[in-house]
Amino acid sequence: MDRESALELLGNKQFFKLKSELQEMNPADIAALVEEMYGSDEFDEKNLIMLYRILPKELAAETFTYMESDKQMMLINAFSDKELRDVIDELYLDDTVDMIEEMPANLVSRILKNTDSETRKQINELLNYPKDSAGSVMTTEFVYLRRDITVKEAFEQIRKIGLVKETVYTCYVISTHRRLVGIVTVLDMLVADEDTLIKDIMETNVISVNTHDDREDVAKTMSKYDFAAIPVVDNEDRMVGIITFDDAMDVLQEENTEDFAKMAAVVPAEDGYFRTSVFDHAKSRIPWLLILMLSATLTGWISSQFEAQIALIPMLVSFMPMIMGTGGNCGSQSSTLIIRGMALEEIRLKDFFKVVFKEFRVAILCAVTLAVVNGLRVLIVYKDVSLALVIALSLIGTVVIAKLVGAALPMLAKALHLDPAIMANPLISTVVDSCSLLIYFSVASAILHI
Repeated sequence: MDRESALELLGNKQFFKLKSELQEMNPADIAALVEEMYGSDEFDEKNLIMLYRILPKELAAETFTYMESDKQMMLINAFSDKELRDVIDELYLDDTVDMIEEMPANLVSRILKNTDSETRKQINELLNYPKDSAGSVMTTEFVYLRRDITVKEAFEQIRKIGLVKETVYTCYVISTHRRLVGIVTVLDMLVADEDTLIKDIMETNVISVNTHDDREDVAKTMSKYDFAAIPVVDNEDRMVGIITFDDAMDVLQEENTEDFAKMAAVVPAEDGYFRTSVFDHAKSRIPWLLILMLSATLTGWISSQFEAQIALIPMLVSFMPMIMGTGGNCGSQSSTLIIRGMALEEIRLKDFFKVVFKEFRVAILCAVTLAVVNGLRVLIVYKDVSLALVIALSLIGTVVIAKLVGAALPMLAKALHLDPAIMANPLISTVVDSCSLLIYFSVASAILHI
C-alpha cells in the first residue's frame, strides 16, 4: 500500500479495508508508511492514534518498535495504562530500553510504572551500563540450558519459553553458577538422538564478550565471525545476556553516522536530519567552523610573508588555488582510505611506518603525473620554462606532503586515543594548505630569484 491509498482509505473512514491492507504488510513497512503520511496535511496526531488502534495487538506492538521516537511519544501520551502495558508486554527487553532512552522523564516514569517489578529491575540494570558498552545493547531474553539434560528435555523447555525469547536457534549452556560452558544450536539437537545429553553435543569453544566491552568492538567481532548472536558475560564470567545481529547493525550504523559527521567537521547529532532543529544544526557546526576559520588564518599569514614575491610576479597568485586544492584532495584521499582501513581493522598502529612508506610511493607516482601534465600546460600556455618548473616542483612537494600528512594524522590520533575521524578532510586540508603555500613560494623564490 502506498501513501496516497492509505490516506484515501483513512479519509473515507474505510477502516475495515485499511486494516486488511495493513495486515498484509511488514511492521517495518507500516512504520515507514506512517512517516510518509505524517508529512501531509491530511494526517495528524489524531490520525496516527486512530491508525495504530486499527492494527491487531501483536502487529501494532511490532510496528511501534520501528517508529521514530517522536511518534512513539505521541502514542504513549494517548495510550491508556492497559494499552501501554500491552505494548510493553510485546516488546523485547532491549527494545524497551532503547525506547526509554529516547523518552523524557515523565514518560519514562509512566512506562516503568506499567511494568512488573522483575522487568523494571532488568530495565534499570541495562540502563545503568555505560552508553557505549556491550551491556547497554544486550538483551537478557535468551534460551539457556543445563548440560546434564537430554535433547528431548531441551526441546520441551524451548517450547515453554521460546516464544518470549529473542532468538531460539542458538541455545546457551550454563553451569549451576550461570557460567557459560558451551553453546548448542537447534540444528545440533534436531540431528541428535532425543536421549543424547546436551553436554555431548555442545560446542565448548565459545567466543563471548564482557558487559563493559566497547559496543563497536563487539559489533565488529560479530561481523568477523558471522555470528547471529554473541553471549555477554559479567566480570565473574556469568552469562547475563546476548547481543543479536540486528542490534549490532544498529550500532555500526550509529558509529558510521558519527564518523561521517566528524569527517565533515560537524558535532554528531543524536536525532535524524529533519528531527534536529535549525538551531541545533547550527550549534553542531559552528564550533568546528570557528576552529577551521581561525586555523586558516595561518595560510593568510604565510601569504603575507611573501608579499614581495607576489608583487614582483602577480601571476603567482593565479596558481595558488590549484596548488592548495590539489594538496587538499590528495590528503583527503589518503586519510579516507586510512580511516576506513583502521575501522575494518585492516590497518593497525604497528603498521604506521609500513603505511607511510606505501603512501610515499603512491605519492611519488601521483606527483610526477600531475607535475608533468601541469608543467606542460603552463609551458604551452605561458611559454615560460621557469614558471612551468616552479609549478611542477611545487606540485611534487605538495602531493608528497599531503599524502604523508593524510596517512599519518589519523594514525597519530588513534595512538592518542582520539577518534581518527576528527583528523579527516577539513583539518587535514587546513594543514596541507599551509604546507603547500610554504613549498610553493619557497620553490618560486629559489627558481625565479625573487
